[in-house]
Amino acid sequence: MSAILTKVEQRPMSFTLPVVGAAGAFAGIFVGAANGSTIAGIVGGAVLIAALAFIAMTSVPSDKEKLFRWAMIAIFAVTGLLFGALPGLIVGGLFGWFIYWIGQGRYRSHLVPYLTPGQVLWHYAFRVICGAIFVFLITPILVVMPLSFNAENFFTFTPEMLRFDPDGYSLKHYRDFLTNSEWTNAVWNSLRIAPVATLLSVSLGTLAAIGLSQSHVPGKRAIMAVLISLMIVPLIISATGMYFFYSKIGIVGTYWGVVLAHAVLGIPFVIITVTATLVGFDRSLVRAAANMGANPVTTFFRVQMPLILPGVISGGLFAFITSFDEVVVVIFIGSAELQTLPWQMFTGLREQISPTILAAATILVGISICLLTTVELLRRRSERIRGMSPG
Repeated sequence: MSAILTKVEQRPMSFTLPVVGAAGAFAGIFVGAANGSTIAGIVGGAVLIAALAFIAMTSVPSDKEKLFRWAMIAIFAVTGLLFGALPGLIVGGLFGWFIYWIGQGRYRSHLVPYLTPGQVLWHYAFRVICGAIFVFLITPILVVMPLSFNAENFFTFTPEMLRFDPDGYSLKHYRDFLTNSEWTNAVWNSLRIAPVATLLSVSLGTLAAIGLSQSHVPGKRAIMAVLISLMIVPLIISATGMYFFYSKIGIVGTYWGVVLAHAVLGIPFVIITVTATLVGFDRSLVRAAANMGANPVTTFFRVQMPLILPGVISGGLFAFITSFDEVVVVIFIGSAELQTLPWQMFTGLREQISPTILAAATILVGISICLLTTVELLRRRSERIRGMSPG
C-alpha cells in the first residue's frame, strides 16, 4: 500500500507546459525589463521555456527517473550558460529541476493523496506568497552586502562585479571602517553606551515584569500600557520629550543622558519577553522555597531567575540591538563627542557618500543575525524548560 501511495505518475503535457511557461514568463519580466522590452521578455520567456521543456520531456526516457532528473538539469543549465554565463547556468539549472518537479508530478510526493487540485494549488501559492514577502523584505540587505565589497567608490554594481570579475571586488571599505578614526570612535562610543544601557534595561525591565505578573497589583494593565507605550509612540516624539526633560535636569549631551535614553527605549522589550516567560512559571516553587526558609532575595536568584533566564537574556539582546542601532534619540540627546555608529552612518549619507557606510551596515547586519539567532535558541530552550515543546 505504501508503494502505491508514494508512486507519482508523470503529468500530461497539457498541464506541464502551461505551468513551466508561466514560470518562464515570470523570469522573462526581469530579462525583458533589463533589455528595454518587458512584453517581449514575457512572451519570449514563456515560449522558450515551454519549448525546451517539451523537447526535454519527449527525448529523455521517463522510466529512468534519476537519469531524467539530471538530464533536465543539464539541458537547461547548458542552455542558460550559453545565454547568460554563470548566472544563466544557475537559473537554467533551477528551471531544469522545476520542469522535472512538475512534469514527473514530484510536487505531490510529500502531500497526502486525497488533496484536491485546488488545495494543492493553495498549498504552494501560500508558500510562494510568503516567500515573495520575505524576498521583498530581505532584498535591501541582499543589495547592500555585495556592494560593500565594491572595488570602486560607487553605490552601484560595476560591470566587473556583474561579470563576477575578482578585480571588481575589494575589502578596502572594510579596511577604511576599521582604520578611519571617525568610524572607530563611533564604534567605541556605541560599545560604551549599549552594554550599560542594556544592563539598566534588563534590571529595571525584569523587576517591572515580575511585579506586574503578581495578581494583587492594582491597575497593572494600565501600568503595562504606559511602560510599553514607547514601542507604539513615534520615536521622534519620544526623542523630543526626552530632550526637553533631560535639558531641565542638565544631562543633554552627556554620556549618562544617552545611556538613560537608550535604557528607556530597551525596557519595553525586556518587559515583554520576561512577561512571556513568566506565563508558564510555576509559582508553587516560590512558595516551596519560602516554606523551606529562603528569603525573597535568595528565592529570586536561586529559584525564579534560573527558570526565567532565557527570557531575560532575550530581552537583553533586544535592548542591546535597540541601543546599538538607534539614531534618532542620540541626535537629540547626544553631542559631537558621543557620535554613535548609526549617527556616523547617517552623517556620512548626508555629507560624504562612501561605500564604507555599506561595510558598516553589513557588519551591523551580521551582528543582528547572530543576536537574533541567539534569541531564537534561547526561546526554544525556554519552551523546553517549561515543558511547552518536546526536547
